[in-house]
Amino acid sequence: MMTERKGTHAKERPSSATSVASSTIRMERLAKRYPMGDEVVHALDGIDFSVDEGEFVTIVGPSGSGKSTLMNIIGLLDVPDEGTYVLDGQDVALLADNDLADLRNRSIGFVFQSFNLLGSLTALENVKLPLAYRGTKSREADATARRYLAKVGLEGRDHHLPNQLSGGQQQRVAIARALVGEPKIILADEPTGALDSRTSVEIMELFKSLHHEGQTVILITHNPDLAEQADRVVRIADGRLCTSAHGHEDRRRAICGTAGRSDAEPTAATVRPAAEREGEAHATRANG
Repeated sequence: MMTERKGTHAKERPSSATSVASSTIRMERLAKRYPMGDEVVHALDGIDFSVDEGEFVTIVGPSGSGKSTLMNIIGLLDVPDEGTYVLDGQDVALLADNDLADLRNRSIGFVFQSFNLLGSLTALENVKLPLAYRGTKSREADATARRYLAKVGLEGRDHHLPNQLSGGQQQRVAIARALVGEPKIILADEPTGALDSRTSVEIMELFKSLHHEGQTVILITHNPDLAEQADRVVRIADGRLCTSAHGHEDRRRAICGTAGRSDAEPTAATVRPAAEREGEAHATRANG
């Protein structure tokens, strides 16, 4: 699950943003570590990762593989200990907090497994929340929110509360909320995890439709069958990325490791203890 941004940047951050020419996302030698007693958990271990505008990429891995840590860093909810992260031409380590929050608001639309809708607000009110934070006038925000509700197939559901909607409809509201600010990237965290199989197919078709319209989509999942529906599949194990052929191709061709490493893909016996340690680290941070 996504958590609040935490930690500090490794570099000193001036008050003004510094632009860097890049892909939509470019990460180089990214590392994240967590102390666990006498051990250090390498949640991310020298990751190189990039996403071009308009790509549909899935990141797939089991619990404890490092995908949640990578997701939080992509979403500017956490910061790496080492390496470079450039988002939409901005080196995030060089941004002041206000600039970082503005970049997150402009560039990333979040979709969560548990929908994260406010129960006391209607579908329309939930969708227009990001616009309210931007100071958009109410009439304009209402019109924009209605347009995106219609886009995800919920025209006429404006005044329904979340408890009056099915799980699939609630997730459609969440997707409309993610889209309403016209972000560069939709970052979806296990978006079908709380849905039945039929509704999961419908939500995946919606993501594919958005991609075909030019939207950049990054979807995090533990389900390899869902992952294979994307244009590109990236697997993560033991804090290292596994390169893969494009979606719909033989997943056995994935090769774990990072550039310049000779390590073979970790076996289940070596991945499991690291996965357990990362899970303990995340629990410690959540309770702390």
